Amino acid sequence: MKEQHRLSIPILAGLLALSAFAAAPTPGSELTDSIQRRAEDYWRVARVIWGYAEPGYQEVQSSATLAGLLESEGFQVERGVAAIPTAFTATFGSAKPVIGILGEFDALPGLSQMAVSERQPVPGQSYGHGCGHHLFGVASAAAAIALADEIRAGRLSGTVRFYGTPAEEGGSGKVYMVRAGLFEDCDAVLHWHPSSTNGAGPSSNLARIAAKFRFHGVSAHAAGAPEQGRSALDAVELMNHAAQLLREHTPDLTRIHHVITKGGGAPNVVPDFSEVYYYVRHPDPAVVRSLYERLVLCARGAALATETRLEIDYQGGIYNILPNRTLAALALERLRSLNDLRYDGQERLFAEEIQRTLAQPLPLDTVSEVTDLGDAVRPGSTDVGDVSWVVPTTGIRVATWVPGTPAHSWQAVACGATTIARKGMLLAAKTLAATAQELYQNPGILEKARREFEERTEGTTYRPMLEEGQQPPLDYRK
Repeated sequence: MKEQHRLSIPILAGLLALSAFAAAPTPGSELTDSIQRRAEDYWRVARVIWGYAEPGYQEVQSSATLAGLLESEGFQVERGVAAIPTAFTATFGSAKPVIGILGEFDALPGLSQMAVSERQPVPGQSYGHGCGHHLFGVASAAAAIALADEIRAGRLSGTVRFYGTPAEEGGSGKVYMVRAGLFEDCDAVLHWHPSSTNGAGPSSNLARIAAKFRFHGVSAHAAGAPEQGRSALDAVELMNHAAQLLREHTPDLTRIHHVITKGGGAPNVVPDFSEVYYYVRHPDPAVVRSLYERLVLCARGAALATETRLEIDYQGGIYNILPNRTLAALALERLRSLNDLRYDGQERLFAEEIQRTLAQPLPLDTVSEVTDLGDAVRPGSTDVGDVSWVVPTTGIRVATWVPGTPAHSWQAVACGATTIARKGMLLAAKTLAATAQELYQNPGILEKARREFEERTEGTTYRPMLEEGQQPPLDYRK
């Protein structure tokens, strides 16, 4: 391991140099020129947000940095939308069509990591960008700015709107923005996500509900007076066992998973408070709702059996992504035509070091490929799903991590501050911009996408998985 570390230091120096990568702009492409001209500035902003690594709903500096970047380029910025201090919109133009581009910027707990090829947390820091949202927000902003340049120059007619969307990782920020009507005038919405491979297509994913189950018991000396105690931890353990049995009797593709967030302080004290945090997932939002109701029965049974009091902190839910083949086909074509990802010598050495730590590495040359994701149901969840149920939406995945790197890993965090991530971020920006450009220039595509959207939603009514009057859980990461 020490020998690997010595190798990674000179590699790191090359990867972090802003001059290490300078892709040639595509001839005749004003959009590409706009993005490439500001490439160093965008990378600097992404590195700053990577360093902030702020939790969901607490991304004060990250949100302000992105909003300030867009405001400096002439966008009209509205901060604190949907009763969320770190949510914002940035709009340029006033005509139709209105194309929205999503941007995220929250980090994940327990993933602090330096930009080196071995596990090495940043001292004094807990969070890390294990899902690459520092790249997500900046690339989307870069695409929006490039489109604004075209509108300003008179080469495009329409409006581009960047959505600064906080707390994607479990906080469901976009759901509250949808409920606030912020997407009502949009004709289409585009998004992307960092990955270890490139792809696009009309794929979907899993809807999800999140909730914290809190049990209140009675403390007592666990040895001296156990009969006087009522263990809240016993209630959590009993609920978890009931949930394990429930899994046998759920539909295919169901996911139920949890973490115990509070379990007591000392073995000789009967815990009077314990908490367990659950996610329930399935491709169908209606099934998720029904599964959650059954999980609540498990919690109530556990409280009854242990003579404890149950409190449920329902944190809302998110829909699955509603595919749009029309938009997905366009985004896939643009990604394939623009993909120029290749690793140079230093990047390849760094990637090989990272791959020694991976369970399922992929060939490094796969970064030059683009996969049609087809109709697959992907196992994760995202609040982009709620957006897709109110406006035609599509997205792409771009390789910003070493092939085979799983999301939510220290390896993803480490890659996120290297030129490997820089190249992917710029490719994402160019692809989003080029996809939107075609939508402005060819209204027939938007009309076709709208017809498909209406056919898919016919007979259904979008209803957010929120309780009446529920407010954003601004402290869910505290």
